[in-house]
Amino acid sequence: MRASLWLAGLGLLALGACATTSPDKKAAADPPPITPSERYAIQVDPSPMELKLGVHEAGLSQTQADALHDFVSRWMQTNHAPITIKAPEHGPAQAAVYRTVAGARDFLVAQGVDPASVRIVSYDAGEADAPVVVGFIRYHARGPQCGRAWSDISKDYDNTGYVEFGCAVTANIAAQIAEPADLLHPRDFDPPDAQRREVVLDKYRQGANTSTSKDSQANGAISSTGQ
Repeated sequence: MRASLWLAGLGLLALGACATTSPDKKAAADPPPITPSERYAIQVDPSPMELKLGVHEAGLSQTQADALHDFVSRWMQTNHAPITIKAPEHGPAQAAVYRTVAGARDFLVAQGVDPASVRIVSYDAGEADAPVVVGFIRYHARGPQCGRAWSDISKDYDNTGYVEFGCAVTANIAAQIAEPADLLHPRDFDPPDAQRREVVLDKYRQGANTSTSKDSQANGAISSTGQ
């Protein structure tokens, strides 16, 4: 009898060992996206803009100045990323390189570029006609490709969001945004107006109205509109 009970106990232990879940079992897959912002996203890729200037003994030519003017106009439309001027080494005459680089920097500053945003570096050219390269990093926004999967909205039995819902909106934002870098990080704020802040605080301490005075031109009534 004791032997039978001992064998039965071994059988139960064996069954329990077989039913034990392995600690290395793979975790469950991530849940599917629920909101359109989770399903569709805008891809922001760096897109360097470079302008190559030929080295001249007299510095910048008028054609190069016109090209730099257009370059600055494009730079003004971005988040004012640092501009790098690359001077070639072991190639053109260094005196001519210096005049071209100095002329390019002076022209950028004269066009409104902050001198602290202009950086001059060198690169190993090895060619006599190597150019001076002026460039900055801009970004390109890439939206999702819509219209690849269409389903019948009336036959949605899972009570989930429509597959294409939000795709066109996200694609339009990617196509219309003026500065894709704004999707990566916010722009710097201008310094606060300390004088205006003191005025508001003084009125607050005195218990006065801190809002701006109402303009008389803002007065109006529905009955007098259009007269």
